[in-house]
Amino acid sequence: MNERQLQILRELGELGSVTATAEVLLMTPSAISQQLRLLQRSIPVPLTERDGRRLVLTDAGQALASAAIEVETALARARHTIEEFVDQPDAEVSVTAFHSAAASFFPLLLAQAGPGRPQLSLADEDVAQDHFPRLTRDYDLVLAHRLDQAPPWPTTVTTSTLLREPLDIALPTDHPLAAKRRLTPGDVADQPWITVNEGFPLMATIDAIATAANRRLNIVHRINEFAVVAEAVAAGGGLALMPRWTTRPHPAVILRPLSGVHTRRRIDVLHRPERAARRAVRMVLTELHRAAATIQSRDVGAGSDAKETLADEA
Repeated sequence: MNERQLQILRELGELGSVTATAEVLLMTPSAISQQLRLLQRSIPVPLTERDGRRLVLTDAGQALASAAIEVETALARARHTIEEFVDQPDAEVSVTAFHSAAASFFPLLLAQAGPGRPQLSLADEDVAQDHFPRLTRDYDLVLAHRLDQAPPWPTTVTTSTLLREPLDIALPTDHPLAAKRRLTPGDVADQPWITVNEGFPLMATIDAIATAANRRLNIVHRINEFAVVAEAVAAGGGLALMPRWTTRPHPAVILRPLSGVHTRRRIDVLHRPERAARRAVRMVLTELHRAAATIQSRDVGAGSDAKETLADEA
């Protein structure tokens, strides 16, 4: 028994003719008859009978046709509820981001909050790169990062790029290398290093620096939170890779672009395709792209040298 079969039974009861029912429902008479036979298989008593050349409903058929009205009414109400849910601009939208993206994007999203706007539910998730797609099960939108040269996200999620952010070398303002306008792998390979944990996107760039310099880097600290990394760099704990736009400037830390190694990461927003059917989710996606443009305009990097580095990498 399905909705279409019940609709046929209802129309047959009102119209009293298979031909008329077929015309109303834009079906052939044979298709109407076939659906009635399929419906009858699931019902232990006859639903129709012949009255001369006409096919009419039995008492059981009339009872089921009446119930069909209630079913159609309930389904119509359910569809209307779903339509309202999908089109609701102030519905809740859950967003998660890794730490540095959360620090940059969340304040800009919250600044757009208000009546008639999506109700944001924000969370930070600092996970290894291959774990980001899994978060789309639990959140409407996931801000994830990967290096430009890394494999793409799986096709099970929809993605769009918010930023292609340069990664610079962070060093204390009084470090001897701070006098240089840009650095090379040879300049930095012999320094102590502060890096992220294994499995996190920036490690591939650390490995590329070591390869370009033809020596293993001396990794002395592993810290994932860039605010903590900045404090460690300022205290003389070592050099580090730092994102140019999504980390807060530190007064005792300076950023310098690195030549000779591809040093950019993508900040992407991931979601399951069906999530974007909701108007509120699409609104937040638009706000994320607008926020990305704002973040990029706050270039606190190495000025014209940084622009030259980006041009070299493009």
